[in-house]
Parts: sequence; structure tokens; C-alpha cells
Amino acid sequence: MTTPDYDAIVLGAGAAGLMCAAIAGQRGRRVLLLDHADAPGKKILISGGGRCNFTNVHTTPDRYISANPHFAKSALARYTPADFIALVDAYGIAHHEKTLGQLFCDGSAKQVVAMLLDECAKGGVDLRCGQPVQEVAHADGRFAVGFGDQIFATPNLVIATGGPSIPKMGATGFAYDLARRFGLKVVEPRPALVPLTLGGDDVLFRDLSGVATPVEARAGKAAFREAALFTHKGLSGPAILQISSYWRHGEAVTIDFLPDAAPGWLADTKRMRPRTTLRAALGVQLPDRLAETLADRLALPGELGALTDRKLAEAEARLARWAFHPNGTEGFAKAEVTVGGISTAGLSSQTMMAKSVPGLYAVGEAVDVTGWLGGYNFQWAWASGYAAGQAL
Repeated sequence: MTTPDYDAIVLGAGAAGLMCAAIAGQRGRRVLLLDHADAPGKKILISGGGRCNFTNVHTTPDRYISANPHFAKSALARYTPADFIALVDAYGIAHHEKTLGQLFCDGSAKQVVAMLLDECAKGGVDLRCGQPVQEVAHADGRFAVGFGDQIFATPNLVIATGGPSIPKMGATGFAYDLARRFGLKVVEPRPALVPLTLGGDDVLFRDLSGVATPVEARAGKAAFREAALFTHKGLSGPAILQISSYWRHGEAVTIDFLPDAAPGWLADTKRMRPRTTLRAALGVQLPDRLAETLADRLALPGELGALTDRKLAEAEARLARWAFHPNGTEGFAKAEVTVGGISTAGLSSQTMMAKSVPGLYAVGEAVDVTGWLGGYNFQWAWASGYAAGQAL
């Protein structure tokens, strides 16, 4: 059965899709919003431990990864964190700022989903959930979308179905398959903001499961100072999740275990407490189990007073650039987002529309734009959804 036309059909009722549909609907467009899940906003609901880290006040384009680092500039400039905060405030949703500019709801992520659904309702958006998209056809400038036992038609189709991260929430590579069918290129997707796994000589560090400490983690030119957490599979924690987006197979990840230590601190400790051991000196600044493991690996037994300054300087240097060689990641199942996606080379940065297929748009995580940990990916969802919603 074919239904009457819509001005736009948005595939995916996540953050970007809800924003896009709401904006277009409030501009007077007749919008149909479809999602295969039984309810909208499922990834929003689990974000931020259930409190939704909905934006970051320090959002700038250089905190996003893309084959084209300039692509996100336009959308981010036209819909800023202040714009979304104003929307949250208008709904009376209490929120607070945590470390590094991250904003969270005081209450529940359910408030953000309810707000977005109310915004969609204000625009008369027709929301339908719980059925898979059966097919998408395109002819004579119109798209036909099969959903359940119905076929809907529109001149404008928005891909907002995200990436394959967190498949238990229903995430798939549907967006990429659809984009390829329309001739759009896809930058190879890989897990991002994901724990790293260790093997080989590094495997003994897995015995430290549950130990966390502030570090500076590096991969290539990227560096992040936050906590690292040892797990039964390898490395996690905010610093590791951040660096995972930049890490490539075969590369090392280097950790500075004492990023605030002054140069020569071990030699100074030797002069002040010559009878102390390296294990004890490390234990003053690091968790006991980690201090013991690092001291064992550095293999400098005995009292510091018996060690040369050169040996201590070498130990310092290794502690500042401790190299781990991850053998992989925990994959899309544990990845918060995806690096890669629909290539920005085929999209307008102003409208998010495909240059070669008039009326076809892509927004949010489906696109090759990936933010840092801490609300940046939500801000991209709001900004890209707004850009497309304004263009529809």
C-alpha cells in the first residue's frame, strides 16, 4: 500500500534524526521519522551512565576526526553548545558541568529524549517505530521507502541511522549500505572510544584489572591526559578511550604514568631518602599494585642510594614513555562511536546533502565525523541534524 507523500523522510530516530525531524517539522515540512527499534532515542538513554552527556562547552572543529578536518566547521558554527543548552534550559532540565566541559543532566537522559519528542510534536512529525526498513528505491527525483507493509514517498530522504557501534542496541551498518547504493563513498569504519586489548609481553598488565590512575596517553601526534584503567582484557578509562580513536593496528600506545612529576624526581628522592626502594618511591604516587608491577619490570632492586643517577634517569624516561603494543580493540560491541562512515567528500558541509543525489542527506554518526569523548558526538548530532533540517 502506498501512502500520501511526505516532504521528507528521516531514517533513524536517534539524536541526529530527532533533531533533524524537529527542525524541519517546525519549518512547516511534513516529516516522517522512522526507526526499526521499538522506541526512539535508545542510545541517548544509555549515554552518560543514564544521565546523557549532551554537549561539551569546549566544542571546536579540531576535536573531531574526519578525512576532511574542515567539514564539520560550518554545521558546528551554526548550531553551538550554547544553542542546545538554551533548548535544555527552556525545558527546565537541570544540568551540571563535570570535568573538561562535559554537561550532564542532573536527572535522567529520559528528559532529553522527552524534550526532543516534544520538539518533534511541535513540528507535527509523524514518528513510527518497531518495523525494519524493507527497501529504499529512487526514481524521477523521488524516494520510495518500504516500512512494514507500507510504502512511503518523498523527494527528500535523510540517513540518520548511525554507525555499527553498540550492536546490542540495534546498531548496524545500514547507513553505509544505503549510501553505497546511491554511489556515495564510505571511509572504512572502525571502532572508536573503545577499550584496547593487550597480549604478548604486555599480558601481565591484565593482572592489574580494576586499577586506575591519571596518565598521559599518546598515539601518533594525539595525546590525552585523563585516567587509564587496567582491565582483564587490557586498557580502558577515559585516556585510553580517547586515544583509541587515533590508534591504528601495529602502532604503540605510550603512557606517561607520572605526567606531573618534575624531571629528576627519582634522583631527588634518592638524595632525600637514600634507603627507600624504587617500589616504595613509585608507591607514593601510584596505586600499590601498579607500582609493584612497574618496579618489577624496571628491574632496579635495592635501595635508591645504591643506584646511579643515570640508572634513575633511564627509569624516569621509561615511566614517561611506557610503550604498550595493543593487539586490537574490544570491537564495535564496546565502542561508543565509529570512526569513518559516509565520506564527507560527497556531502555539502552547509546542508549535509549528497552532491550527486539531490534530496539525499546524511547526518550524525553515519557521517565520517567523530568527536572526542565527553559530549562532542552529541553536539555533532545536534549540529548536523539542524543543518539538514534547515535545508529540507
